[in-house]
Amino acid sequence: MSSLTSLTAISPVDGRYASKVDALRNTTSEYGLIRFRVHVEVSWLEQLAHDKNIPEVPLMSGQAAWNLRGVTRDFEVQHAERIKAIEATTNHDVKAVEYFIKEQMAEHDELANMSEFVHFACTSEDINNLSYAMMLKQARDAVVLPEMDRLITTLRG
Repeated sequence: MSSLTSLTAISPVDGRYASKVDALRNTTSEYGLIRFRVHVEVSWLEQLAHDKNIPEVPLMSGQAAWNLRGVTRDFEVQHAERIKAIEATTNHDVKAVEYFIKEQMAEHDELANMSEFVHFACTSEDINNLSYAMMLKQARDAVVLPEMDRLITTLRG
């Protein structure tokens, strides 16, 4: 099994019935969960930067905000693979996401100066709860409900 297949596997169903769950692959796979974790961590840092009660995390310039959002916007399987490599060292999935984001931020001076606030005041459960909720919502909205509508239309016909 290639790393792409293992990172995007949903369940044992992915074998001979892979075509039946393909629409869920980017959302409900391990890759999808990692992508949502990155999104939650990045969004949290953005919120910290907008909170005037936390002067240690200054409001970002437009360019810095664009670069930070790019960590989520441009997220691909190779990024998830990098996170899995970090996890092999840390033995902690959410900590690996944190370190990955810090690596990405290190490329930009303004972001590098606030990288210690990635995951600030969070637990892994804070990140996971939101990530799973986002995963389920996207799967419902993009795949499950449209498929149910198609089925209802077929049954009515």
